[in-house]
Amino acid sequence: MNSENDLKASQVVQHMMEHDLFSQWLGIKIIDIKEGYSKITMTIRKEMINGLGIIHGGVAFSMADSAFAFACNNRNVLSVALDTSINFLKPVHVDDVLIAEAKELHNGKSTGLYHITITNQHNHVVAVFKGTCYRTNKTLI
Repeated sequence: MNSENDLKASQVVQHMMEHDLFSQWLGIKIIDIKEGYSKITMTIRKEMINGLGIIHGGVAFSMADSAFAFACNNRNVLSVALDTSINFLKPVHVDDVLIAEAKELHNGKSTGLYHITITNQHNHVVAVFKGTCYRTNKTLI
């Protein structure tokens, strides 16, 4: 990877974020983008809490899914989720600040494999997500 590729990756993700109303609603902010990698953050709001007083699992999944999408699409090759899974390890509460870091494990011609770790403000791992994407022959920008 080089800085030119990372700059292009950042431009692709910026384009994605401008059109991703759901990630905007979640309050996701980009921390770092590199080719095949993303790191994002968001703060948990009260409307993200389930009936048990902890974060709704769909919110954590959605955050990880956004990190996954930013990492697997940032080479400007339109990629879609083929298979995903998440493990919830610790509860998350209102005002917790989460960081999701997506790392590429495999970059193939037609598929990619990514591991996303979600940590809280105390650097505790609260969830882990694995995603496989399918690469199309289309570009994003």
